[in-house]
Amino acid sequence: MPRYSDEIIEEVREKNDILDVIGQYVHLERRGSTYFGLCPFHSEKTPSFSVTPSKGMYYCFGCHKGGNVFTFLMEKENMSFPEAVEELANRAGVELPKREMSRDEKARQTRRDQLLAVHKDAATYFYRLLHSPEGKVGLKYFQERKLTPEIMTKFGLGFSGTRSDGLYQYLRGQGYKDDLLKDSGLITYRDDRGPKDRFWNRVIFPIMDPRRHVIAFGGRVMGTPGEHTPKYLNSPETEIFNKRKTLYGMHIARGSRRKEFILCEGYMDVISMHQGGFDNTVASLGTALTDENVAVLKNYRKPVLLSYDSDGAGVDAALKAIRLFRKAGIACRVINMRPYKDPDEFLKALGPEEYEKRIGTAENAFLYEIRMLMRDYDLKDPQQKTDFQVAMADRVIETFPEEMERNNYIDVLCRDYQMPRESFLKLLAEEVKKGVRADPEPEEAGPAPLPVQRRRARLQSKDEGYQESERLLLSWMAEYPDVLDQVRNYLKPSDFSEGVHRDLAEDIYQGRNLEEGYNPAALITHYELEDEQAEVARIFHTGENLLETPDDWAKALSETVFRLKERAIQEEEKRIDPRDPTKFNRIIENKNLLQKLKQTRFTAPAGRK
Repeated sequence: MPRYSDEIIEEVREKNDILDVIGQYVHLERRGSTYFGLCPFHSEKTPSFSVTPSKGMYYCFGCHKGGNVFTFLMEKENMSFPEAVEELANRAGVELPKREMSRDEKARQTRRDQLLAVHKDAATYFYRLLHSPEGKVGLKYFQERKLTPEIMTKFGLGFSGTRSDGLYQYLRGQGYKDDLLKDSGLITYRDDRGPKDRFWNRVIFPIMDPRRHVIAFGGRVMGTPGEHTPKYLNSPETEIFNKRKTLYGMHIARGSRRKEFILCEGYMDVISMHQGGFDNTVASLGTALTDENVAVLKNYRKPVLLSYDSDGAGVDAALKAIRLFRKAGIACRVINMRPYKDPDEFLKALGPEEYEKRIGTAENAFLYEIRMLMRDYDLKDPQQKTDFQVAMADRVIETFPEEMERNNYIDVLCRDYQMPRESFLKLLAEEVKKGVRADPEPEEAGPAPLPVQRRRARLQSKDEGYQESERLLLSWMAEYPDVLDQVRNYLKPSDFSEGVHRDLAEDIYQGRNLEEGYNPAALITHYELEDEQAEVARIFHTGENLLETPDDWAKALSETVFRLKERAIQEEEKRIDPRDPTKFNRIIENKNLLQKLKQTRFTAPAGRK
């Protein structure tokens, strides 16, 4: 991937109005100088996603995602940074310079381009063969599955033919060499048999990446598979295909306007769902859902509806998927398709309208887990009923550390399984004592530097409290020079936490924030990690409109500076060698400094009086 100079990147960013770009995805309403809407990265009912055009940044006060116009496009469209730059440059009419790549980079890029070209030509071959006399058997299969010509074209479905070297001969005729064909995974090479097609006598399902490049294929054998012939066969992994990271149908589903993804188990389920109007459907490839699959879905910040087969294997797969989604923090529900096995059968029997109703009644993932757990117990037997209630209590303790959420589920479980609430609470307490999982201890709030922080419903840990204090102070120092003038007498950049906070403090102390061209949004592109980018956005969206009177400002500044200096001194004293003869004097100096700081009267910034 090419890399561009800071000057080019800034030109592209400045020529793309962040409000216009994000406005294509989010309905925004103005509140003063900031615009608010529903966050596109997590589910919410009350708008907490903000866009500040003057800063060129966005930030969500709910999920803490934030950044500039590049990071938004990267998150929303699952792009790399260079891809986002190129997309926005094209949008703004900025001509990007071509960077000279190294020899190794050129070789890798050339090989990748060649592999993509091979797959594109192979997809064309399979598609044409399906619509030729030789492909009648494949076309008949799809027609019997009730697929329309339009949906077959949309997914590029094909047929591999009955010859075991038909594709090989075609690709050789297109000028491709054997070494490339071997690397593509489309052709197998054995000394005793020579080159053979990996796929033959199969209907073909092209697999595409989010950019709509064909990167692999799946094939279903025609007729009854033999002992050594798998019913379904996928391409092997190559330089352009990693099946653990790929979801079938994502090239279409990523652009769906629906508010969630539907996750199925197979090619035909996905295609039937799209034909029925559910263009948000995807499936994992050949294996159980992986952490990498979940990470791909997480990028889009949408909840997931599981539409797995209703048989035993499908239930087991759904339970495993639920655990993966919970670990990743993705909301998940389960669609009930009984009495039908899978979405394809359901749609053929009852149609899209009935499936839409099933979406509306999809079951909460945890309640589904409990219902499936119940299958292992005979509730008519008193002992087994007790065992089930104990198992249910253990699941509640393991799954919900937050008291409010835990209580909500306790209410539902007691209602649905007819348990007295007080008795179930007593059982929970007994299980906690047994060590199922230690009941979470209340976090220590620590002295809050601002009135608004004291009003927060969620208590902060001490460390997070310090982090928030640093964010507040950094945002004030960056915006108000007279705040910086007061603070620099007591705090040094090294007193701030390592990483983004200290980097930004050094910039501010050296006056870079006052230089022409300094822009918070530009800082984000200096960081590669998503968490660091979001932290810059969070800093510049902290402390906005929190304080109204000069007295509030004076008190907030005094408490915040004192708190951070006290922490810095404590950390410094931990590092002093006990044998250092100057240790005692330094401790006395620090105490005097804190005493002086406590008596210091800070004043509100001139622009806020």
